[in-house]
Amino acid sequence: MSVAPLALRVLSVNVAQPLLLGLDRGEALVSAIQKRPVVADTIAVGAINLAGDAQADREHHGGPDKAVYAYPADHWPWWEVRGFLCKPGAFGENLTIEGADETMVAIGDRFQWGSAVLEIAQPRVPCYKFQFHSGRVDAGALMTTSARCGWYFRVLVQGIAPVADGKLIRSASRAGPTVREAWQAAFDKRFDPGLRNAIAATRSLSEAWRRRLTAAGT
Repeated sequence: MSVAPLALRVLSVNVAQPLLLGLDRGEALVSAIQKRPVVADTIAVGAINLAGDAQADREHHGGPDKAVYAYPADHWPWWEVRGFLCKPGAFGENLTIEGADETMVAIGDRFQWGSAVLEIAQPRVPCYKFQFHSGRVDAGALMTTSARCGWYFRVLVQGIAPVADGKLIRSASRAGPTVREAWQAAFDKRFDPGLRNAIAATRSLSEAWRRRLTAAGT
């Protein structure tokens, strides 16, 4: 399918291993949300992770449909007005990108990154670890109410991708709903039920988000 040209500039590639974030009601809170920029020229893109990256809780994070998390730096001014410190990895993202937001990319859009091919699978829902990472008790609520959520890629073709001066080039689209529409279908109670069902039927949508939409309609 023909697709409008779109090149997302990769400002930073960020990875982390699980580390202790702090204590949550007396229990150790371990997470890999504290991503740090990669300094190498290239990075290996695997089926479920970038090289050097990992997830502490595989039940709720990671997996093929959440292999690479991208967040638009285009949102930084909105966050900074609200006193949020923005920098690469501030949102726990693997890719800090520039050039589009959730209204400009769709579920099923495919991007070439070096020799790797990524496909948008679903929006991101903030968990309570984002609060600990950011030091802001309202961080998750701000992301949820604003729908400035970023999105997850699955990896269709593993490969080697550039870190320095990297770009994600949109190569194909399945004409699915935008990431913002998929988000609204899950969280906006006023969302049209018929359209929600149509979005849930999108072939490239992750199974986890499909279940979320089904639950939202009940």
